[in-house]
Amino acid sequence: MACAHNIPDLIKACIFDLDGVIVDTARYHFMAWSRLANELDIPFTEADNERLKGVSRMKSLEILLSLGSGVPVDERTKEELAARKNAWFVEYITHMDRREIFPGVEVLIHDLKQQGVGIGLASSSRNARQVIDSLGIADAFDAIVDGTMVSNAKPDPEIFLLAANMLKAPASQCIVFEDATAGVQAALAAGMKCVGVGSREQLGEADIVVSKTGDIGIAELQAL
Repeated sequence: MACAHNIPDLIKACIFDLDGVIVDTARYHFMAWSRLANELDIPFTEADNERLKGVSRMKSLEILLSLGSGVPVDERTKEELAARKNAWFVEYITHMDRREIFPGVEVLIHDLKQQGVGIGLASSSRNARQVIDSLGIADAFDAIVDGTMVSNAKPDPEIFLLAANMLKAPASQCIVFEDATAGVQAALAAGMKCVGVGSREQLGEADIVVSKTGDIGIAELQAL
């Protein structure tokens, strides 16, 4: 009879995106981008907002501006617009608390840590630390990588490879939780397994897709 493997032998680390995976900060981003779009008289919908998920702030601004008249905007103005949007976003997330964490997320992280699995956060947001501080869960993560620590945005795998390195885990033994197409592509490019959180239509490239992060358990992760 074959010996049973302990989960640490199969999974060394689980790396979580933040927006849409642990908490819905995406709606605060949408509120801030919508506010900026209104000031610039640019039409901006929730469908447009989907294109901004998992990409950098400046790249998101470029996408938003492309929805407008197409009038060129100089780099200084872009910096000012991005800073204005970020100030509004920070204003919104300051009022977040633990009640906004998605159901089941803390239980899953607790269970993984009990099994000796390293827990990482890898978010493109430059405000990720402020968000998890507001939520009161910073201590849950053994490694935190945010948008201030990487040069390349998803789908480049840099952010996940850095998190794995900080967790001292080989990429082949890491599982990423992502809600954005670019994030799924980044995880796969890093040589990691990926749990897509959201719709199968959007995240079909992931190894498994669940509606909510809390819907998956250790047994399903071990099967990956």
